[in-house]
Amino acid sequence: MSAQEFDILVIGAGMAGASAAAELATAGRRVALLEAEEAAGYHSTGRSAAIWILNYGPPDVHMLTSLSRVFFETPPPGFVDHSLIRRRPVVFLAPPEQSADLASLLAEGEAVRPVGLDEIARAVPALRPDYAVAAAIEDDAFDIDVAALHQGFLRQFQRQGGRLALSARARTMVRTRGLWQVETADGASFAAPVLVNAAGAWGDEVAKSAGVAPLGLTPKRRTGAIIDPAPYIVADWPLVQDVVQSWYVRPEARSRLMVTPADATPTHPHDVQPDEIDIAIGIDRMQRALAIDVRRVERSWAGLRTFAPDGSLAFGWDPQAEGFFWCVGQGGYGIQTAPAAGRLVAALVLGQSPGAAGAILPRIDPRRFA
Repeated sequence: MSAQEFDILVIGAGMAGASAAAELATAGRRVALLEAEEAAGYHSTGRSAAIWILNYGPPDVHMLTSLSRVFFETPPPGFVDHSLIRRRPVVFLAPPEQSADLASLLAEGEAVRPVGLDEIARAVPALRPDYAVAAAIEDDAFDIDVAALHQGFLRQFQRQGGRLALSARARTMVRTRGLWQVETADGASFAAPVLVNAAGAWGDEVAKSAGVAPLGLTPKRRTGAIIDPAPYIVADWPLVQDVVQSWYVRPEARSRLMVTPADATPTHPHDVQPDEIDIAIGIDRMQRALAIDVRRVERSWAGLRTFAPDGSLAFGWDPQAEGFFWCVGQGGYGIQTAPAAGRLVAALVLGQSPGAAGAILPRIDPRRFA
């Protein structure tokens, strides 16, 4: 079968691949977006409970989070038909043993301020009076409609002539005569001079299949559960967590709470499922802070958050494999950085100026692992 030829192939149609592919197609390039699953965003993207928090992640993530804000607040015309965001402050509670951590957050964080526990108790009436000795708040955070954001990028990509191929698991990837030749499990063939690896937890697996040295990515499991917080009405509660983020809760579907132990259990790339012990740990940690009687867990799930060895992003050309571009290591930050990250990846692939994001290039260059 003769290969379908493109300028760029993007492997992985989650948030990272969709945002990068949308920007590349908008720049006039012929792009194919290859997704192994039957639906785009089935793994990490489809299981993310995202909130935009400026004070979250390493400096490179902080930069892209900040640069993404305008997009979230004012999406391009036609990108979505409703707002992508809902304002939701983030509250940091400090039990006695986390007082020093709170002091560091207040000294080093941006747009975060101390707040009285009486004010928190008015906003979150379930707060136990003996849990925290101090607190802080980041007022300017917001929920993100992950599904709408992801679908917006996919629509943008396809409107610009991009080809989305689902159930297109790459079986072979070979560099021949200046082109990456990719054959999928269903026998389809694609070719392009550039291959963008945006495969998330499978990033190293894709690299190895292409004969490229892996970076040492580590997928980590994160667990979430939905509970009924009755009799409390929680729709307007802030996100509440301890300072070191060993747990947090946030409103879900207006009348429910999502609870997580903020676990980060190293694992392997697979269709990850929740572990009952993690659900129990999350509820126990929450109940130490909030007087909520959990009668049953209504729903639970787990997702993969994949990190490079140093915790920062890995965007850039492979030092050895011609035409192989890395777009991995988003960890738990891939949603809140997606607009700026997609623009940055496209600029680097096309040899254009990265703008303000250029300041983080040494930190995110995959060659640091060579």
